[in-house]
Amino acid sequence: MSIRPADAARHSLILAGRGLRKIRRNPAYLVDVTVQPLLFLVMFAYLFGGAIAGSPDTYLQRLVPGLLAPSVLMATLSAGVSLNTDVGTGVFDRLRSMPIARSAPLAGAVLAGTIRYLVAIVVVLVVGTALGFRIRTGPLEVLAGAGLLVLAGLCFCWVTVFLGMVLRQPDTVQGTAIAVFMPMVFASSVFVPSATLPGWLRVWSELNPVSLLADAERGLLDGGPVAAPVTGALLWSAAVLAVFFPLALRGYHRRVG
Repeated sequence: MSIRPADAARHSLILAGRGLRKIRRNPAYLVDVTVQPLLFLVMFAYLFGGAIAGSPDTYLQRLVPGLLAPSVLMATLSAGVSLNTDVGTGVFDRLRSMPIARSAPLAGAVLAGTIRYLVAIVVVLVVGTALGFRIRTGPLEVLAGAGLLVLAGLCFCWVTVFLGMVLRQPDTVQGTAIAVFMPMVFASSVFVPSATLPGWLRVWSELNPVSLLADAERGLLDGGPVAAPVTGALLWSAAVLAVFFPLALRGYHRRVG
């Protein structure tokens, strides 16, 4: 049966609504995008802020916009784990029997993740502001920063969707995704300037998509260069989408038949 693009989009939005209803019924699904960023923010600001920047207050101006990038990146794990669980519990078998687009379950899960990214952004900014961070740009820059983060999340989310389709257990999906993302997070400019790293690690840090996204957020929220890091972050997002979107669809077709 042929599905028109408009119908496929509608099916995806309906299934995205299913994901949002799951969050509404069980707010514990948001623990990872609320508690984890808060812990990272407090821990790094007060344990390492003095050593890295001389004082926690000074370090917060660097840390808060930088921490937005890994907070959104780690929020993408839920999509892959949720889809893997749906396959294992037979939910996909029921969806296959319905006259919907084959890609709708995947696209719906990805779109539902938008609320998680927005929650992570709000938590980091609100708690950061309470601790002493101050936005030094305007509302348009803040909105642009949030839009860039959500866009990056929607693109990088396909990495975890792909893992959810090719791996067998939800725990394996989460563990593998963390193993993929953590080297990008900690070998980046989120916590320390790239210039302080050893030569080989500095090169990777400057090319790292997390570094580019963090630097873009610093420029948009605290002032500074914006064009180069924003362009780099967008190119990385487009490349990840171009690679992992078809891989995720292929894995989905092989998994569910």
